[in-house]
Amino acid sequence: MCHRGMAEVLYRLNLSYTRPTYILKKADKQKQEAFKTLKKLLNGSVDHILFEDESMIRDYQAIQKAWFIKGKQRKIPTYGKNAGVKLMGILNYETGFVYCEEHDKYDAKIFLNFLKTTLKRYPKGKIVMILDNARIHHAKLVQPFLDEVKKRLELMFLPPYSPELNLIEGLWGWLKSYSINNVFFPTLSRVRIAVQNFITHINKVPTQTIDRLMR
Repeated sequence: MCHRGMAEVLYRLNLSYTRPTYILKKADKQKQEAFKTLKKLLNGSVDHILFEDESMIRDYQAIQKAWFIKGKQRKIPTYGKNAGVKLMGILNYETGFVYCEEHDKYDAKIFLNFLKTTLKRYPKGKIVMILDNARIHHAKLVQPFLDEVKKRLELMFLPPYSPELNLIEGLWGWLKSYSINNVFFPTLSRVRIAVQNFITHINKVPTQTIDRLMR
């Protein structure tokens, strides 16, 4: 059987041609399981569950495996720079809707303004935002605002060393695979356009996001 035929058989068996992934050795399995149970319970007591995270989409990414004719491997140009688009985003657990902002940097003030924007985008109902333990998420600057809006917004921090529990992490990987990997971008503005087009596209069919990231 040819490679194409074998690949089709493997896909039909629900296998995926992908790399292994790392897990963090220091992760606490008991805390992870407790978090998963708590997340399920939240569905009945809050109106919106949002997964938040930050990610930098560089002007060049690690190349991704693909099928090539033997001896004709594709070569991707790169300038070898470290410039990138810094994103801060939320993924709605129920609707699959994604909202992202681009920033020049990540700090407590930007995160605080992002929380205020989130409340404006969700003007009604209780919000629980699930996020990691980055320093800006625990900043003193943010605490007075959280105390003020605690009836509307609650931050729920992931167990340490557990990025795989944050569903929006899968979104970043999907974005890079779909729009960035194996592509040469001559300018950073082209990266921005690719990111914006991806977010616009998936928000038109949010059920695909639910199927891919939340089941």
